[in-house]
Amino acid sequence: MQRRIFSRTAMMVSAVLFAGVEGVGAEEPEELEMVKAIFAEIQPLSFQKKREYCGLIGRDAAGKLIASPAKRGSVDGCTPRDTEEMEVVIASYHTHGSFMRGYVSEVPSVSDMEADESDGIDGWVATPGGRLWYVDSSEMVISQVCGLGCLPVDARFERHDSGPVAESYSYDELVTFFEE
Repeated sequence: MQRRIFSRTAMMVSAVLFAGVEGVGAEEPEELEMVKAIFAEIQPLSFQKKREYCGLIGRDAAGKLIASPAKRGSVDGCTPRDTEEMEVVIASYHTHGSFMRGYVSEVPSVSDMEADESDGIDGWVATPGGRLWYVDSSEMVISQVCGLGCLPVDARFERHDSGPVAESYSYDELVTFFEE
């Protein structure tokens, strides 16, 4: 069976079409709860190993929300692995690794947003300062779901190292943020 990748908009359309399938269309609270649990588990490992960890969130054939196991990446990147059980991929998730002085890790990168857009999915990003970001690839906007300390925080984290961080950024604002 071939896996399908849909954007959040396509998932909402699917929710209308498959309204009888349990859980389809009600993913936001359930998805957020799942994401926070995933990051609570992998953030400490990401800090300890000084690596990004990533995966995918989607639905299985029965419409149940599932996540792929976290995959270890590099210091500054990670490509999630597919899982056969996932029929529909709705989002990626990844940590930003451990705190490194002078490295902007408190905001999702332009390439984070572009990768999700290219895959037609949204994304979730956890930072060393414990921020949780949501990447809306159809709108090309990132938004903080919760700020500093809402997820595990790297003991080496220095709050002011990244400078001021906004609550959200459009794609163009994000490009400008990283050019400054």
